[in-house]
Amino acid sequence: MAGSMPNASTANSSGEQQKTQTFAFIAMTCLFFFWGFITVLNDILIPFLKDSFDLNYTQAMLVQFCFFGAYFIISPFAGKLIDKVGYQQGIVLGLLTTAIGCFLFYPSADLNVYELFLFAFFVLASGITILQVAANPYVAALGPDKTAASRLNLAQAANSLGTTVGPIVGAALILGVVAADASAVQGPYIMLGSLLVLVAIMFRFIKLPRITSVESVESTSDDNIWSRRSLVLGALAIFLYVGGEVSIGSFLVNYFAESTIGGLSHAEAGEMVAYYWGAAMIGRLVGAAAMNYIAPTKYLSLNALIAIVMIVVSMNTSGSIAMWSILAVGFFNSIMFPTIFTLAVKGLGSLTSKGSGLVCQAIVGGALIPLVQGVAADTIGIQLSFIVPMVCYIYIGWYALRGADQS
Repeated sequence: MAGSMPNASTANSSGEQQKTQTFAFIAMTCLFFFWGFITVLNDILIPFLKDSFDLNYTQAMLVQFCFFGAYFIISPFAGKLIDKVGYQQGIVLGLLTTAIGCFLFYPSADLNVYELFLFAFFVLASGITILQVAANPYVAALGPDKTAASRLNLAQAANSLGTTVGPIVGAALILGVVAADASAVQGPYIMLGSLLVLVAIMFRFIKLPRITSVESVESTSDDNIWSRRSLVLGALAIFLYVGGEVSIGSFLVNYFAESTIGGLSHAEAGEMVAYYWGAAMIGRLVGAAAMNYIAPTKYLSLNALIAIVMIVVSMNTSGSIAMWSILAVGFFNSIMFPTIFTLAVKGLGSLTSKGSGLVCQAIVGGALIPLVQGVAADTIGIQLSFIVPMVCYIYIGWYALRGADQS
């Protein structure tokens, strides 16, 4: 009836739903923290394993190749898994798989075989892939569409807190160890694996709102994700963004150890990596607020432009200017993943799960771009090799202005 007022039971039901969504959002932000913490430890392990096994830059970047290569291989299966078992059970399976990857570091160190470490990275990343495919669309669906980008930015801020704390802990527990052998990783990764098992048990029994699909759209008989221009171009943007961000982080310890840049020990340089990821945490909080007033596409293009400028400055200077300018890129990276992700899956409706899987597959950029920069570093030197991520940000700026859905 027109003009009727909502009854008490309707109001109570709405209030309960809001409380449930708030609890679910808090639980999901904890997941973002954990996978951020674990992922960023790669930046600490790369120089550690490079020294332990006497590797060149290209060989050392195989860590990221195996880690992020898992996203490309596992994402299609992860999307189907989430469709079959649901978001919550998918999260549990993702956590347990990640824990198994952590436990595999123990025998890898015992046998002192680099290839076994690479396999452990692959298994660990397979679990995180499942978490990514489940968690990103789940957070996006926990509220109105117009604030989806803001929610994902807040969740990614928790991810950035994990990536900020990770280098400090890793530098102290791994790079700070006097004996430079692979056994230094055993204790930290056994603890991480055990913690993840406990979190998986918690997620098995907590009550989360059931989300079966995101907004529905009219679909044609041959509707498919490859016909969605913004999605396909957005997946490429994610490929290059993740590649650029991961590549920079992977080289920071060795870059700051260069005599013309910082001349720092690996332990000192490892602690500096926290500023790169800490800047991203601050940037995400700023971005979450800013995009309530500024169009996401415009804010994304501005951040890409400034990131390019910071890289150019670092490549052409030395000492503290070169260090702090490359660290500043972290701030401007901050809003890129959640913003590109939201733009890419916008309006997919029943195809959202598949679209999310494609975007998460594109995270394979983190496997290939660092490898390309590794080859460049071995060829033209580590400082000039930062031209590789710079090219990535040029495309992201174009996607924001021309490739993404501007509506």
